[in-house]
Amino acid sequence: MNQMRDHRKRIALVAHDAKKADILQWARYNRGILAGHELVATGTTGRLLSDDLNLPIECLLSGPLGGDQQVGAMIADRRIDLVVFFCDPLTAQPHEPDVQALMRLAGVWNVPIAINRATADLAIASPLFYDRAYMPVRPDYQEHEQRPVPASA
Repeated sequence: MNQMRDHRKRIALVAHDAKKADILQWARYNRGILAGHELVATGTTGRLLSDDLNLPIECLLSGPLGGDQQVGAMIADRRIDLVVFFCDPLTAQPHEPDVQALMRLAGVWNVPIAINRATADLAIASPLFYDRAYMPVRPDYQEHEQRPVPASA
C-alpha cells in the first residue's frame, strides 16, 4: 500500500466503547486531513464516523466479532499505514487477546499505532506523514520464515 504512487495513507480507526466519543471528537477536528486518506474502521466505530463525518469508510466487523483481527491481517498484508486505536485503559475487554494481537502485529511490521489523542495528533502532524519519499522500514522476516524447524516426534 505504502508505495510512492500517491501520498494517500490507509488509516485504520478503532475505539473501545468508552472511547468512541473521543475518537469521534478527534476525527471531527481532523476531518479535513482524514478526507485525503483511505479510512478503514471496525464495525460500530466505522458506522459512527461515517454517519457523522460523511466520509467513505470501509467498515469491518465489530472489534470483538473479528474486526480487530481483520485490522491485524491488513497490517500483516502491508495494507495499513497508521492505526488510530483509542483504547480504554480502565475497563477490561473480553476480546483483550485480539487487541494484543493487533498491537503485536503493528510492532512486528513497524506500523505506527496511536492509542490516544496525543499520539494520534503527533502522527498526523508529522512531516513524515506527508513526505511522499518517506517509506517506513518494514522488517524482512525471510530468514525467520525459512529457518529450520525440527519435526515433532
